[in-house]
Amino acid sequence: MVVGDFPIELDTLVVGSGPGGYVAAIRAAQTGQKVTIVEKGAIGGVCLNVGCIPSKALIEAGHRAEHAQGDDELGIKTENVSVDFSKVQEWKGSVVNKLTSGVEGLLKGNKVDIVGGEVYFVDKNTVKVMDEKNSQTYTFKNCIIATGSHPIELPTFKYSDRVLDSTGALNLKEVPKKLVVIGGGYVGTELGSAYANFGTEVTILEGLKDILGGFEKQMSALVKKKLKSKGATIVTEAMAQGVEETKDGVKVTYEAKGKKETVEADYVLVTVGRKPNTDELGLEQVGIEMDDKGLVKIDEQCRTNVDNIFAIGDIVDGPPLAHKASYEGKIAAEAIAGENAVIDYNAIPAVVFSDPELATVGYSEEGAKEAGYDVKASKFPFAANGRALSLNASDGFMKLITRKEDGLIVGAQIAGPNASDMISELGLAIEAGMTAEDLALTIHAHPTLGEITMEAAEVAMGTPIHIVK
Repeated sequence: MVVGDFPIELDTLVVGSGPGGYVAAIRAAQTGQKVTIVEKGAIGGVCLNVGCIPSKALIEAGHRAEHAQGDDELGIKTENVSVDFSKVQEWKGSVVNKLTSGVEGLLKGNKVDIVGGEVYFVDKNTVKVMDEKNSQTYTFKNCIIATGSHPIELPTFKYSDRVLDSTGALNLKEVPKKLVVIGGGYVGTELGSAYANFGTEVTILEGLKDILGGFEKQMSALVKKKLKSKGATIVTEAMAQGVEETKDGVKVTYEAKGKKETVEADYVLVTVGRKPNTDELGLEQVGIEMDDKGLVKIDEQCRTNVDNIFAIGDIVDGPPLAHKASYEGKIAAEAIAGENAVIDYNAIPAVVFSDPELATVGYSEEGAKEAGYDVKASKFPFAANGRALSLNASDGFMKLITRKEDGLIVGAQIAGPNASDMISELGLAIEAGMTAEDLALTIHAHPTLGEITMEAAEVAMGTPIHIVK
């Protein structure tokens, strides 16, 4: 029994504590706002608990397992390598715990109040926060909604012990002998690659003509080649039709090239996209406008059509990227504080932690032309870089997209080791309005993969040193 529900007054309410929500809350607190953040699950949201962080930990463990097998080319031979997967999971959990407890400490250190429960909007200045026992009303001047997204469930592939979403795939108790992955996007490719490194026989079923559809074909081709070298099977233009669960696994049926096929495995992982968490918030009570996908419509300051309510991250248009959510969180918090902050997505990178890694920022060559730019594409191969050769990882390339008239950098694509780290320099170049000459004149340490950026810039200028023009 609840005895009285007296409203608690706030400056700013943040709904959701993922990489969008917690960053927004901290930045809002830094501007002097009295902030409360509400989270119905674990602090850190999907990214820290069951997404970005645990998946990268599993991917790294998979790389370690693969490297432990030795390398004949390097003269390294090993015997009796084994994987204690329970220890892998224990270590993965420790990484997650360190980060989530760290985020909680950051929120408290910035005097952000943390409340557990589910939010339901009553009107544009009021919500009810409910947990299993109580309901509490909060009134606020401004609100930032950062409730994230969840995996899409296919009607013919209902989630179970054997039919997994990404969370289930991250928390398996053992390394499966066989795994079917439905969807060859970045999640399916990353987790498929990780388990292939542990020795799992992986089959990827992709409905489109290629895996990793958001990346250029030359980039995805390198990933496909590496996956196949690990024993993976990739079937494109394949439509998954259904699954039959057996005592020890699953039997997946699909259609490809007009033929009905069947593949058996221990588990099937479904990664066909994500759906915004906007259904059960009561947004219709406030009159917040959404599109037909359930995404909240926002302006250039992340403000909804209700002027004191903002929305960020996976519930607004654009790729479901943690760093996009964090960026938008800062913009929204600063807009509430009266600062002239507006979103500019031009220099937001996208990364796939595949093998090799893929990264892109700004325009592709085709995208730049469609936007009206007269551009040139300048490519430099990892095979011409000393550090890449010494890592025995020479597959890949960097491509710079520059404006012909002045060499302005408008985009870049990288496929190769450490692409996820290397892309930041290109993001900075685009953000700062730098030219190919600026990058070429920046002295890069030798021997490093970073030199590839300088070399690609020299290709753009027509004066390459380590490849013949």
